[in-house]
Amino acid sequence: MPVPPPPAAPEPPPAPAADAGEGRGPSKARPGRFRWAWRWLAYASLALGAIGIVVPGLPTVPFVLLSAFAAGRGSERLHAWLLGHRRFGPMIRDWEQHGAVSRRSKWLAVSMMAASSVVMFLTSPKLWMAMTGTAIMIVVAVWLWRRPEPPRA
Repeated sequence: MPVPPPPAAPEPPPAPAADAGEGRGPSKARPGRFRWAWRWLAYASLALGAIGIVVPGLPTVPFVLLSAFAAGRGSERLHAWLLGHRRFGPMIRDWEQHGAVSRRSKWLAVSMMAASSVVMFLTSPKLWMAMTGTAIMIVVAVWLWRRPEPPRA
């Protein structure tokens, strides 16, 4: 009696398509039930970043980067506008492509954190409040200085 051939190995599942939202590369807004939430987060973050331009202690750059990240998932139009913006565009592209922050931005951020820390120590009702805020800013400053700088053009 002949032996039947072994069953064919099942085909491996197809490789998932590269998701533009993974990594730091630019992403495309995708349809979905949470697209409205991404869009809301993008506009809210951009508003907080704009407020941060005039309010000491409220950062601008992290909110603009968060806005670009969220817009990449919820609003192609806003994402394109941010990338094309003369002030924010280069910073966002450096971050998306290289995870990089320019030296000028690092110095500006650390200077503003230092000024905010001084204001907190002068105005906080409790010493521990100023110390906590300053400790958080020190951690952020160390992380920021560990980021690479964008490649020179």
